Amino acid sequence: MFVDEARIFAASGSGGDGMVHFRREKYIPRGGPDGGDGGKGGDVILEARSQLGSLTPFRGKVHHRAQPGKSGGGNRRAGKSGVDLILGVPRGTIVVDEQTGSVMGELMSEGERLRIAKGGRGGRGNARYATPSNQAPRMAERGEPGEQRWLQLELRLIADIGIVGVPNAGKSTLLAALTRARPKIGAYPFTTLQPNLGVAQLDPETTLVLADIPGLIEGAHSGVGLGTAFLRHIQRTRVLIHLLDGSASDPLADYSQVNAEMALFDPRLAEKPQVVAVNKMDLPPVAARWPDLERELRRAGVTPLAVSVLEGQGLEALLQAASRQLAARRSQPQEEPESVPTYTTEPSPLEFAVSRESGGDWRVRGKAIERAAAMTYWEYEEPIRRFQRLLERLGVDRSLREAGIRPGDMVHIGEYELEWSD
Repeated sequence: MFVDEARIFAASGSGGDGMVHFRREKYIPRGGPDGGDGGKGGDVILEARSQLGSLTPFRGKVHHRAQPGKSGGGNRRAGKSGVDLILGVPRGTIVVDEQTGSVMGELMSEGERLRIAKGGRGGRGNARYATPSNQAPRMAERGEPGEQRWLQLELRLIADIGIVGVPNAGKSTLLAALTRARPKIGAYPFTTLQPNLGVAQLDPETTLVLADIPGLIEGAHSGVGLGTAFLRHIQRTRVLIHLLDGSASDPLADYSQVNAEMALFDPRLAEKPQVVAVNKMDLPPVAARWPDLERELRRAGVTPLAVSVLEGQGLEALLQAASRQLAARRSQPQEEPESVPTYTTEPSPLEFAVSRESGGDWRVRGKAIERAAAMTYWEYEEPIRRFQRLLERLGVDRSLREAGIRPGDMVHIGEYELEWSD
């Protein structure tokens, strides 16, 4: 199972309720309204941390909730705000809203933060509603509900150079030889079940981050074998080392297959600079067929390198060639970003929809109107009148009339059921 994707539920804290309260002290018979505001609910925030390398912790804990705000008190005392919930994620994590499919953001730098659920605003106490004409308002707000959403977290490895090829071509062994990484290595396909990272030191001032991308087989672009998850990791690299197994029955077919799978998944992958190397030159049959392989690859416009990962033959030249390609890529002034998430704007919160349910009742859906219903104190007349005015301002009243609502019909807004009356 891959550790680069996770599904989580984030819920911010609801705001605390505002208070309806009047000052009561000896010798002060009419102290006036002094109900305080509720505290703000806590946010849920993702923070990029370089010491984290996977999304594994989110597999054991899916639900994450921030603290709610406290209710207001008398004497204009405001409620305490809820504490924000900060969740650490690896750098390179992409956050997708599951309901809309839109990318909320991508956390790339150490300490970068993304608020994924905003805490609800605290309700206003009745002290806020006092006016010269209404000096004793029995009016306050409940706290604003917090946001709740399911999110998909996706980690695309950040590497300068990706090592690609068919299974068992020697990619993990090459990574171990070029860097200090210690990936699992075995003489059978799919030894690598998740990408490995390593750092190669070219000189005292130059380091390269390499990723060993698990082997690609025919149909990988549609999920066959180890699926499309690994192809997504290739999107996060700038240059590719394409390692061919010189002992395979047809290395040229393997070369074409891997390039075809990358192009089918994302045409831009096939355009990434590649350094092609034929491995296992320490084997006599491979050394004997090298002139033919070199000639055929050159005919295809490729200048291949002969290497033996096991013996360390040609590895320095391979790394230098990849480094030159990387330097050329970085120097391009119009280089497109390596990740190109599509950010979509959310609909206006003031939008709403009116529909007739099967039982004959009416349903009003909309972020703003449902939030306002949840923040209304239905026990008091003044908040109810205020809510009715909001229905008129947003156009809900007119839409219901145009849809044919009649006195006595029931209207559902969020969790609340109201009876329509002219």
